[in-house]
Amino acid sequence: MEENIIRGTYDSPCGQLVLCSYKGKLYICDWAVSKNAESLQRRLGKTLKAEIVDGTSPVITLAKKQLKEYFSRQRRSFSVPYKLIGTDFQRMVWSSLANIHYGRTISYGEQARRLGMPRSARVVANANGANPLCILLPCHRVVGSDKSLTGYGGGLDVKRFLLDLEQGRQKLRREE
Repeated sequence: MEENIIRGTYDSPCGQLVLCSYKGKLYICDWAVSKNAESLQRRLGKTLKAEIVDGTSPVITLAKKQLKEYFSRQRRSFSVPYKLIGTDFQRMVWSSLANIHYGRTISYGEQARRLGMPRSARVVANANGANPLCILLPCHRVVGSDKSLTGYGGGLDVKRFLLDLEQGRQKLRREE
């Protein structure tokens, strides 16, 4: 088993993802350009009392395989073992993202209603903004109440790319 947090990367068609695993679970799948990327990794190291080292692990290999399948439209959900570190509220919000079907979107208000908190759209949106497992827990499928694209760690262009990919509007590129 891993004694260190293993950090790898995956070059997706719309940007680089940072993947972090520890003891057989994925803890981070986040955009390298995310403003939270470094603090998320530091917090993970502090929480697990482990050093982050670059490399690969079986879980990172599996995540890369499933991400490649996702980006080639061969996968709609993920089975990578993961563990969420956050507040109880954050973990509840992040876990609920798995219930948003591929190719669909909901508003932050709808997500809050589904969680039984109809007046909490803003705090739900803030929790989504701290989601450590983007794509796997698809926060990109949550949009503004007027269907506008709002906030996303990888940037709004990446959010649009992912939604277009899932809705069949994104042309697939061959990997070189």
